[in-house]
Amino acid sequence: MSYGPNAVELYRRIGSDYVGQILKGAKPADLPVQQPSKFEFVINLKTAKATGLTIPRIPFAAATQVIE
Repeated sequence: MSYGPNAVELYRRIGSDYVGQILKGAKPADLPVQQPSKFEFVINLKTAKATGLTIPRIPFAAATQVIE
């Protein structure tokens, strides 16, 4: 199981916000740090079965992606 920021969404925001501001003349050192706003919860069933773990039903309801 993994819980963390959605990398694709984070890179899109950084690309559009930071690059746009830098091209308009802002100094990179003056730009604020971007915080992730979208997180994802991924369950890897193949790895769980290989290690002998049984995942309860409740985490499946919260998972944004299940890898089989």
